[in-house]
Amino acid sequence: MAARERFDHEIQAIQLELLKLSNLSIQALEISFNAFIEKDLEKAQEIIEQDSIINRLEEAINDRVILVMTRQQPVAKDLRRLVVLLKAAADMERVGDYAVNIAKETLRIGKERFITSVELLEDMCYKTTDMLHQVVDAFVEENMSKAKEIAEYDDQIDEMYGNIITQLMRLSSVAPENISQITNLSFICRYIERCADHATNIAEYLLYLKKGQRYDLNQNKNGTS
Repeated sequence: MAARERFDHEIQAIQLELLKLSNLSIQALEISFNAFIEKDLEKAQEIIEQDSIINRLEEAINDRVILVMTRQQPVAKDLRRLVVLLKAAADMERVGDYAVNIAKETLRIGKERFITSVELLEDMCYKTTDMLHQVVDAFVEENMSKAKEIAEYDDQIDEMYGNIITQLMRLSSVAPENISQITNLSFICRYIERCADHATNIAEYLLYLKKGQRYDLNQNKNGTS
């Protein structure tokens, strides 16, 4: 097998591993949030215990990318692709971490009834997971138009986040005895919003990969992971 063929084969293998990591992380988020809604504490605990699978997969991708870099000595465009794969894997691993965080908040809430409607939070999570699915599709297809649309989704998530936090702050002023669960719900809301940010990051990586220059699809955001 020629050197170029070996390199292309390695790239394809890494991309498949990234797709597997992405699917596992998004699935973890969906299952974790459903466990929160249904107060399924056993399922929430399972999400926490299974996080090591996602972590190991991200580590394997990191190791494989570094190995290709050292062995193949890629040219600029190929190096850019490897860096993008590395960064996208890190973002998707963070989605898995946020799924774990939601599961931990679910355990803290336990079987308590919700002190307020979580309907808007459900809608927010649904839109976020849809956004993640779409950015993965865009990444696989290398579809720049679809990647650029991600910013519009993120704006919607940000608005929903602001509305929910405002609602919870008002609730804390009239029902301070429920501050513990209000805090739990606020954290869950924040974790979902951060997942949307990571989807935006991946969209930006795709644009960087195709155009060779950095893009900021949401210049007003100052959040950190």
